[in-house]
Amino acid sequence: MSIPNLLLAFAVWTIWSILVVKLPALGFSYSANQLFWLAALPALSGATLRIFYSFMVPIFGGRRWTALSTASLLLPCLWIGVAVQNPDTPYLIMLILALLCGFGGGNFASSMANISFFYPQAHKGAAMGMNAGLGNLGVSAMQLLAPLAIASSVFGGMAGEPLIIQEGSNAGNPVWLQNAAFIWVPLIVVAALAAWFGMNDIADAKASFKDQAVIFKRQHNWLMCWLYMGMFGSFIGFAAGFPLLAGMQFPEMDPVKYAFLGPLVGALARPVGGAMADRLGGAQVTLWAFVVMIGGVIGVLSFLPSDQGSGNFWGFFAMFLLLFVCSGIGNGSTFRMVPVIFHDLLLRELGNERAEEAQKAANRESAAVIGFISAIAAYGGFFIPKAYGSSIELTGSVAAAFIGFILFYASCIAVTWWFYARRGAPAPC
Repeated sequence: MSIPNLLLAFAVWTIWSILVVKLPALGFSYSANQLFWLAALPALSGATLRIFYSFMVPIFGGRRWTALSTASLLLPCLWIGVAVQNPDTPYLIMLILALLCGFGGGNFASSMANISFFYPQAHKGAAMGMNAGLGNLGVSAMQLLAPLAIASSVFGGMAGEPLIIQEGSNAGNPVWLQNAAFIWVPLIVVAALAAWFGMNDIADAKASFKDQAVIFKRQHNWLMCWLYMGMFGSFIGFAAGFPLLAGMQFPEMDPVKYAFLGPLVGALARPVGGAMADRLGGAQVTLWAFVVMIGGVIGVLSFLPSDQGSGNFWGFFAMFLLLFVCSGIGNGSTFRMVPVIFHDLLLRELGNERAEEAQKAANRESAAVIGFISAIAAYGGFFIPKAYGSSIELTGSVAAAFIGFILFYASCIAVTWWFYARRGAPAPC
Protein backbone atom coordinates (compact mmCIF):
# COMPACT_ATOMS: atom_id res chain seq x y z
CA MET A 1 0.00 0.00 0.00
CA SER A 2 2.94 2.32 0.56
CA ILE A 3 4.12 2.02 -3.05
CA PRO A 4 0.95 3.25 -4.86
CA ASN A 5 0.55 6.10 -2.37
CA LEU A 6 4.15 7.15 -3.01
CA LEU A 7 3.73 6.75 -6.78
CA LEU A 8 0.82 9.20 -6.77
CA ALA A 9 2.82 11.64 -4.66
CA PHE A 10 5.63 11.67 -7.23
CA ALA A 11 3.13 12.06 -10.08
CA VAL A 12 1.62 15.18 -8.52
CA TRP A 13 5.03 16.54 -7.48
CA THR A 14 6.37 16.52 -11.05
CA ILE A 15 3.23 17.51 -12.95
CA TRP A 16 4.72 20.89 -13.85
CA SER A 17 7.48 19.26 -15.89
CA ILE A 18 4.80 18.56 -18.52
CA LEU A 19 2.60 21.62 -18.00
CA VAL A 20 5.44 24.09 -18.63
CA VAL A 21 6.14 22.51 -22.02
CA LYS A 22 2.53 22.98 -23.12
CA LEU A 23 1.72 26.42 -21.68
CA PRO A 24 3.43 28.68 -24.29
CA ALA A 25 1.60 27.21 -27.28
CA LEU A 26 -1.75 27.63 -25.50
CA GLY A 27 -1.49 31.39 -24.98
CA PHE A 28 0.27 31.59 -21.62
CA SER A 29 2.89 34.28 -22.27
CA TYR A 30 5.72 33.31 -19.91
CA SER A 31 9.46 33.78 -20.45
CA ALA A 32 11.90 30.84 -20.43
CA ASN A 33 13.08 31.79 -16.94
CA GLN A 34 9.49 32.01 -15.66
CA LEU A 35 8.80 28.53 -17.03
CA PHE A 36 11.90 27.12 -15.32
CA TRP A 37 10.69 28.71 -12.08
CA LEU A 38 7.40 26.81 -12.39
CA ALA A 39 9.29 23.58 -13.04
CA ALA A 40 11.61 24.19 -10.08
CA LEU A 41 9.30 25.47 -7.32
CA PRO A 42 7.57 22.13 -6.52
CA ALA A 43 10.98 20.76 -5.60
CA LEU A 44 11.71 23.77 -3.40
CA SER A 45 8.51 23.41 -1.39
CA GLY A 46 8.66 19.60 -1.45
CA ALA A 47 12.18 19.58 -0.06
CA THR A 48 11.19 22.00 2.70
CA LEU A 49 8.13 19.93 3.64
CA ARG A 50 10.28 16.80 3.75
CA ILE A 51 12.25 18.28 6.64
CA PHE A 52 9.05 18.21 8.71
CA TYR A 53 7.56 15.06 7.17
CA SER A 54 10.70 13.06 8.02
CA PHE A 55 9.80 13.25 11.74
CA MET A 56 6.04 12.68 11.44
CA VAL A 57 5.79 8.87 11.32
CA PRO A 58 7.18 8.20 14.83
CA ILE A 59 4.94 10.98 16.18
CA PHE A 60 1.61 10.29 14.41
CA GLY A 61 2.01 6.74 13.10
CA GLY A 62 2.70 5.58 9.54
CA ARG A 63 -0.89 4.56 8.70
CA ARG A 64 -2.55 7.83 9.69
CA TRP A 65 0.18 10.03 8.20
CA THR A 66 0.26 8.15 4.88
CA ALA A 67 -3.50 8.51 4.46
CA LEU A 68 -3.62 12.21 5.34
CA SER A 69 -0.56 13.20 3.32
CA THR A 70 -1.93 11.40 0.27
CA ALA A 71 -5.34 13.07 0.66
CA SER A 72 -3.61 16.47 0.71
CA LEU A 73 -2.66 15.94 -2.95
CA LEU A 74 -6.29 16.63 -3.90
CA LEU A 75 -5.83 20.38 -3.29
CA PRO A 76 -3.19 21.08 -5.97
CA CYS A 77 -4.78 18.66 -8.46
CA LEU A 78 -8.25 20.21 -8.29
CA TRP A 79 -6.97 23.81 -8.29
CA ILE A 80 -4.55 23.23 -11.18
CA GLY A 81 -7.37 21.64 -13.18
CA VAL A 82 -9.34 24.88 -12.89
CA ALA A 83 -6.46 27.36 -13.27
CA VAL A 84 -4.94 26.00 -16.49
CA GLN A 85 -8.22 26.36 -18.36
CA ASN A 86 -7.72 30.14 -18.54
CA PRO A 87 -4.62 31.69 -20.20
CA ASP A 88 -5.31 34.87 -18.24
CA THR A 89 -4.71 33.14 -14.90
CA PRO A 90 -2.18 35.37 -13.07
CA TYR A 91 1.38 34.07 -12.96
CA LEU A 92 1.30 34.48 -9.16
CA ILE A 93 -1.48 31.86 -8.97
CA MET A 94 0.64 29.51 -11.07
CA LEU A 95 3.55 30.02 -8.67
CA ILE A 96 1.31 29.18 -5.70
CA LEU A 97 0.07 26.04 -7.45
CA ALA A 98 3.63 24.97 -8.22
CA LEU A 99 4.49 25.37 -4.53
CA LEU A 100 1.41 23.34 -3.48
CA CYS A 101 2.60 20.43 -5.60
CA GLY A 102 5.38 20.16 -3.02
CA PHE A 103 2.88 18.16 -0.92
CA GLY A 104 3.76 15.27 -3.19
CA GLY A 105 7.47 15.74 -2.65
CA GLY A 106 7.11 15.81 1.12
CA ASN A 107 5.48 12.37 1.20
CA PHE A 108 8.69 10.58 0.24
CA ALA A 109 10.45 11.36 3.52
CA SER A 110 7.66 9.96 5.68
CA SER A 111 7.09 6.97 3.41
CA MET A 112 10.73 5.87 3.48
CA ALA A 113 11.05 6.46 7.22
CA ASN A 114 7.95 4.31 7.76
CA ILE A 115 9.09 1.42 5.56
CA SER A 116 12.54 1.31 7.14
CA PHE A 117 11.02 0.11 10.43
CA PHE A 118 9.45 -3.00 8.90
CA TYR A 119 12.54 -4.86 7.65
CA PRO A 120 15.61 -6.48 9.23
CA GLN A 121 19.08 -5.09 8.65
CA ALA A 122 20.05 -7.51 5.87
CA HIS A 123 17.03 -6.61 3.74
CA LYS A 124 16.65 -2.87 4.28
CA GLY A 125 18.45 -1.97 1.06
CA ALA A 126 16.19 -4.08 -1.16
CA ALA A 127 13.01 -3.15 0.74
CA MET A 128 13.60 0.59 0.69
CA GLY A 129 14.83 0.34 -2.89
CA MET A 130 11.56 -1.34 -3.87
CA ASN A 131 9.39 1.22 -2.09
CA ALA A 132 11.34 4.18 -3.43
CA GLY A 133 12.03 2.77 -6.88
CA LEU A 134 8.44 1.81 -7.67
CA GLY A 135 7.26 5.00 -5.98
CA ASN A 136 9.60 7.01 -8.20
CA LEU A 137 7.76 5.49 -11.18
CA GLY A 138 5.14 8.13 -10.48
CA VAL A 139 7.36 10.60 -12.37
CA SER A 140 7.44 8.35 -15.41
CA ALA A 141 3.74 7.50 -15.12
CA MET A 142 2.87 11.19 -15.06
CA GLN A 143 5.11 12.02 -18.03
CA LEU A 144 3.60 9.12 -19.99
CA LEU A 145 -0.08 9.40 -19.04
CA ALA A 146 -0.52 13.18 -18.78
CA PRO A 147 0.24 13.84 -22.49
CA LEU A 148 -2.27 11.13 -23.41
CA ALA A 149 -4.93 12.51 -21.06
CA ILE A 150 -4.67 16.10 -22.32
CA ALA A 151 -5.08 14.97 -25.93
CA SER A 152 -8.69 13.84 -25.41
CA SER A 153 -11.78 14.73 -23.42
CA VAL A 154 -11.33 11.93 -20.87
CA PHE A 155 -13.99 13.27 -18.49
CA GLY A 156 -16.33 14.74 -21.08
CA GLY A 157 -17.97 18.06 -20.23
CA MET A 158 -17.35 17.55 -16.49
CA ALA A 159 -13.72 18.68 -16.80
CA GLY A 160 -14.40 21.87 -18.76
CA GLU A 161 -13.68 23.08 -22.28
CA PRO A 162 -10.35 22.60 -24.10
CA LEU A 163 -7.83 25.27 -25.03
CA ILE A 164 -6.74 25.61 -28.66
CA ILE A 165 -3.09 25.33 -29.69
CA GLN A 166 -2.11 28.70 -31.19
CA GLU A 167 1.25 27.96 -32.81
CA GLY A 168 3.35 25.21 -34.32
CA SER A 169 2.43 22.27 -36.54
CA ASN A 170 -0.52 21.35 -34.29
CA ALA A 171 -2.10 24.82 -34.34
CA GLY A 172 -5.88 24.65 -34.15
CA ASN A 173 -6.02 21.36 -32.25
CA PRO A 174 -7.85 21.23 -28.90
CA VAL A 175 -5.97 20.37 -25.68
CA TRP A 176 -7.58 19.49 -22.33
CA LEU A 177 -4.62 20.59 -20.22
CA GLN A 178 -6.70 20.30 -17.04
CA ASN A 179 -6.80 16.52 -17.46
CA ALA A 180 -3.10 16.31 -16.54
CA ALA A 181 -4.24 17.10 -12.99
CA PHE A 182 -7.77 15.69 -12.92
CA ILE A 183 -6.76 12.12 -13.89
CA TRP A 184 -5.05 11.66 -10.50
CA VAL A 185 -8.02 12.71 -8.37
CA PRO A 186 -9.95 9.38 -8.24
CA LEU A 187 -6.72 7.44 -7.75
CA ILE A 188 -5.71 9.67 -4.83
CA VAL A 189 -9.07 9.11 -3.13
CA VAL A 190 -8.79 5.31 -3.46
CA ALA A 191 -5.15 5.21 -2.29
CA ALA A 192 -5.80 7.43 0.75
CA LEU A 193 -8.74 5.28 1.85
CA ALA A 194 -6.72 2.10 1.33
CA ALA A 195 -3.93 3.47 3.53
CA TRP A 196 -6.34 4.56 6.26
CA PHE A 197 -8.12 1.21 6.49
CA GLY A 198 -5.36 -1.19 5.44
CA MET A 199 -1.95 -0.08 6.74
CA ASN A 200 -0.41 -0.70 10.17
CA ASP A 201 1.71 1.12 12.72
CA ILE A 202 4.65 -0.32 14.64
CA ALA A 203 4.85 0.33 18.38
CA ASP A 204 8.68 0.40 18.36
CA ALA A 205 8.55 3.23 15.82
CA LYS A 206 7.05 5.67 18.33
CA ALA A 207 9.38 8.51 19.24
CA SER A 208 9.17 12.21 20.00
CA PHE A 209 10.87 14.89 17.95
CA LYS A 210 13.38 15.29 20.80
CA ASP A 211 14.33 11.60 20.52
CA GLN A 212 14.94 11.96 16.80
CA ALA A 213 16.69 15.35 16.93
CA VAL A 214 19.94 13.68 17.99
CA ILE A 215 20.66 13.13 14.28
CA PHE A 216 21.52 16.83 13.90
CA LYS A 217 24.62 16.20 16.04
CA ARG A 218 25.74 13.30 13.84
CA GLN A 219 28.44 14.15 11.31
CA HIS A 220 27.35 11.29 9.07
CA ASN A 221 23.85 12.75 8.79
CA TRP A 222 25.29 15.84 7.07
CA LEU A 223 27.75 13.85 4.94
CA MET A 224 24.93 11.61 3.67
CA CYS A 225 22.87 14.73 2.91
CA TRP A 226 25.64 15.80 0.53
CA LEU A 227 25.86 12.40 -1.17
CA TYR A 228 22.12 11.91 -1.48
CA MET A 229 21.81 15.40 -2.92
CA GLY A 230 24.09 14.13 -5.69
CA MET A 231 21.94 11.07 -6.31
CA PHE A 232 18.28 11.84 -5.65
CA GLY A 233 18.76 15.55 -6.28
CA SER A 234 20.06 14.66 -9.73
CA PHE A 235 17.20 12.22 -10.40
CA ILE A 236 14.40 14.61 -9.52
CA GLY A 237 16.15 17.68 -10.95
CA PHE A 238 16.81 16.01 -14.30
CA ALA A 239 13.22 14.70 -14.37
CA ALA A 240 11.79 18.16 -13.68
CA GLY A 241 14.00 20.02 -16.14
CA PHE A 242 14.65 17.62 -19.02
CA PRO A 243 11.44 18.14 -21.06
CA LEU A 244 11.77 21.93 -21.10
CA LEU A 245 15.55 21.89 -21.60
CA ALA A 246 15.37 19.38 -24.46
CA GLY A 247 12.61 21.37 -26.16
CA MET A 248 14.66 24.56 -25.99
CA GLN A 249 17.91 22.98 -27.16
CA PHE A 250 16.31 20.88 -29.92
CA PRO A 251 13.14 22.73 -30.98
CA GLU A 252 12.58 20.36 -33.90
CA MET A 253 11.94 17.49 -31.45
CA ASP A 254 8.93 16.86 -29.19
CA PRO A 255 10.59 15.91 -25.88
CA VAL A 256 7.27 15.02 -24.24
CA LYS A 257 7.22 11.82 -26.30
CA TYR A 258 10.44 10.60 -24.68
CA ALA A 259 10.57 12.37 -21.30
CA PHE A 260 9.03 9.49 -19.35
CA LEU A 261 11.85 7.10 -20.29
CA GLY A 262 14.49 8.79 -18.12
CA PRO A 263 12.53 8.64 -14.84
CA LEU A 264 11.39 5.13 -15.80
CA VAL A 265 14.88 3.66 -16.10
CA GLY A 266 16.04 5.65 -13.06
CA ALA A 267 13.19 4.36 -10.91
CA LEU A 268 13.69 0.76 -12.05
CA ALA A 269 17.43 1.04 -11.35
CA ARG A 270 16.84 2.06 -7.74
CA PRO A 271 15.90 -1.41 -6.39
CA VAL A 272 18.88 -2.78 -8.34
CA GLY A 273 21.14 -0.29 -6.56
CA GLY A 274 19.72 -1.32 -3.18
CA ALA A 275 20.26 -5.02 -3.91
CA MET A 276 23.79 -4.37 -5.24
CA ALA A 277 24.59 -2.45 -2.08
CA ASP A 278 23.30 -5.31 0.09
CA ARG A 279 25.74 -7.58 -1.74
CA LEU A 280 28.75 -5.39 -2.57
CA GLY A 281 28.58 -2.60 -0.03
CA GLY A 282 26.82 0.73 -0.40
CA ALA A 283 29.94 2.88 -0.48
CA GLN A 284 31.54 1.06 -3.44
CA VAL A 285 28.34 1.19 -5.50
CA THR A 286 27.83 4.87 -4.69
CA LEU A 287 31.43 5.76 -5.52
CA TRP A 288 31.35 4.20 -8.98
CA ALA A 289 27.91 5.60 -9.74
CA PHE A 290 29.30 9.13 -9.24
CA VAL A 291 32.29 8.35 -11.47
CA VAL A 292 30.04 7.25 -14.33
CA MET A 293 27.77 10.27 -13.80
CA ILE A 294 30.70 12.61 -14.46
CA GLY A 295 31.20 10.75 -17.75
CA GLY A 296 27.50 11.17 -18.51
CA VAL A 297 27.60 14.93 -17.96
CA ILE A 298 30.66 15.25 -20.20
CA GLY A 299 28.68 13.30 -22.81
CA VAL A 300 25.72 15.67 -22.52
CA LEU A 301 28.03 18.64 -23.05
CA SER A 302 29.49 17.05 -26.19
CA PHE A 303 26.05 16.63 -27.79
CA LEU A 304 24.65 20.10 -27.00
CA PRO A 305 24.10 22.57 -29.87
CA SER A 306 26.97 25.05 -30.13
CA ASP A 307 28.64 27.44 -32.56
CA GLN A 308 30.37 24.42 -34.10
CA GLY A 309 27.18 22.51 -34.87
CA SER A 310 23.51 21.87 -34.19
CA GLY A 311 24.19 19.08 -31.69
CA ASN A 312 22.68 15.62 -31.63
CA PHE A 313 19.41 14.98 -29.79
CA TRP A 314 19.79 11.20 -29.64
CA GLY A 315 23.28 11.40 -28.17
CA PHE A 316 22.03 14.04 -25.72
CA PHE A 317 19.09 11.81 -24.79
CA ALA A 318 21.27 8.69 -24.40
CA MET A 319 23.59 10.51 -22.01
CA PHE A 320 20.62 11.64 -19.93
CA LEU A 321 19.38 8.04 -19.78
CA LEU A 322 22.81 7.06 -18.45
CA LEU A 323 22.56 9.78 -15.81
CA PHE A 324 19.11 8.57 -14.80
CA VAL A 325 20.29 4.95 -14.48
CA CYS A 326 23.34 5.89 -12.39
CA SER A 327 21.38 8.24 -10.14
CA GLY A 328 18.77 5.50 -9.66
CA ILE A 329 21.42 2.96 -8.67
CA GLY A 330 23.03 5.52 -6.38
CA ASN A 331 19.68 6.34 -4.77
CA GLY A 332 19.40 2.73 -3.69
CA SER A 333 23.00 2.36 -2.55
CA THR A 334 23.13 5.59 -0.50
CA PHE A 335 19.98 4.62 1.39
CA ARG A 336 21.55 1.23 2.12
CA MET A 337 24.60 2.99 3.59
CA VAL A 338 22.59 4.77 6.28
CA PRO A 339 21.40 1.77 8.38
CA VAL A 340 24.88 0.23 8.29
CA ILE A 341 26.59 3.46 9.34
CA PHE A 342 24.22 4.08 12.24
CA HIS A 343 24.05 0.47 13.40
CA ASP A 344 27.85 0.36 13.71
CA LEU A 345 27.92 3.83 15.28
CA LEU A 346 25.35 2.99 17.98
CA LEU A 347 26.92 -0.40 18.63
CA ARG A 348 30.27 1.29 19.30
CA GLU A 349 28.62 3.83 21.59
CA LEU A 350 26.53 1.36 23.63
CA GLY A 351 28.70 -1.76 23.43
CA ASN A 352 27.96 -5.36 22.45
CA GLU A 353 26.30 -6.09 25.80
CA ARG A 354 23.56 -3.60 24.83
CA ALA A 355 23.22 -4.82 21.24
CA GLU A 356 19.41 -4.98 21.28
CA GLU A 357 19.14 -1.43 22.60
CA ALA A 358 21.67 -0.30 20.00
CA GLN A 359 19.61 -1.89 17.22
CA LYS A 360 16.42 -0.10 18.29
CA ALA A 361 18.24 3.21 18.60
CA ALA A 362 19.88 2.65 15.20
CA ASN A 363 16.48 1.94 13.61
CA ARG A 364 15.05 5.12 15.08
CA GLU A 365 17.99 7.30 14.07
CA SER A 366 18.30 5.69 10.62
CA ALA A 367 14.64 6.37 9.88
CA ALA A 368 15.04 10.02 10.89
CA VAL A 369 18.24 10.37 8.85
CA ILE A 370 16.67 8.73 5.79
CA GLY A 371 13.79 11.19 5.95
CA PHE A 372 16.02 14.18 6.57
CA ILE A 373 18.60 13.46 3.85
CA SER A 374 15.75 12.92 1.39
CA ALA A 375 14.52 16.40 2.35
CA ILE A 376 17.84 18.08 1.72
CA ALA A 377 18.40 16.08 -1.49
CA ALA A 378 15.07 17.16 -2.92
CA TYR A 379 16.41 20.70 -3.21
CA GLY A 380 18.29 19.32 -6.22
CA GLY A 381 14.95 19.33 -7.99
CA PHE A 382 14.95 23.09 -7.55
CA PHE A 383 18.61 23.85 -8.19
CA ILE A 384 18.97 21.87 -11.43
CA PRO A 385 16.10 23.49 -13.39
CA LYS A 386 17.06 26.87 -11.97
CA ALA A 387 20.68 26.26 -12.94
CA TYR A 388 19.52 25.70 -16.52
CA GLY A 389 17.46 28.89 -16.53
CA SER A 390 20.12 31.02 -14.87
CA SER A 391 22.89 29.66 -17.10
CA ILE A 392 20.90 30.44 -20.25
CA GLU A 393 19.97 33.90 -18.97
CA LEU A 394 23.53 34.83 -17.94
CA THR A 395 25.65 33.16 -20.63
CA GLY A 396 23.24 32.27 -23.43
CA SER A 397 24.12 28.59 -23.01
CA VAL A 398 23.30 25.81 -20.58
CA ALA A 399 26.90 24.51 -20.55
CA ALA A 400 27.90 26.40 -17.39
CA ALA A 401 25.26 24.52 -15.40
CA PHE A 402 26.66 21.14 -16.48
CA ILE A 403 30.22 22.17 -15.63
CA GLY A 404 28.94 22.98 -12.14
CA PHE A 405 27.43 19.47 -11.92
CA ILE A 406 30.80 17.91 -12.75
CA LEU A 407 32.50 19.81 -9.92
CA PHE A 408 29.77 18.79 -7.49
CA TYR A 409 29.98 15.10 -8.42
CA ALA A 410 33.76 15.24 -7.98
CA SER A 411 33.24 16.48 -4.41
CA CYS A 412 30.81 13.60 -3.79
CA ILE A 413 33.43 11.10 -4.99
CA ALA A 414 35.96 12.59 -2.56
CA VAL A 415 33.53 12.40 0.40
CA THR A 416 32.47 8.82 -0.40
CA TRP A 417 36.03 7.59 -0.78
CA TRP A 418 37.47 9.31 2.30
CA PHE A 419 34.72 8.54 4.82
CA TYR A 420 33.21 5.28 3.57
CA ALA A 421 34.98 3.46 0.72
CA ARG A 422 38.77 3.53 1.34
CA ARG A 423 40.70 1.06 3.42
CA GLY A 424 40.69 2.35 6.98
CA ALA A 425 37.69 4.63 6.38
CA PRO A 426 36.04 6.00 9.57
CA ALA A 427 32.69 4.34 8.71
CA PRO A 428 33.12 1.55 6.13
CA CYS A 429 29.80 0.49 4.68
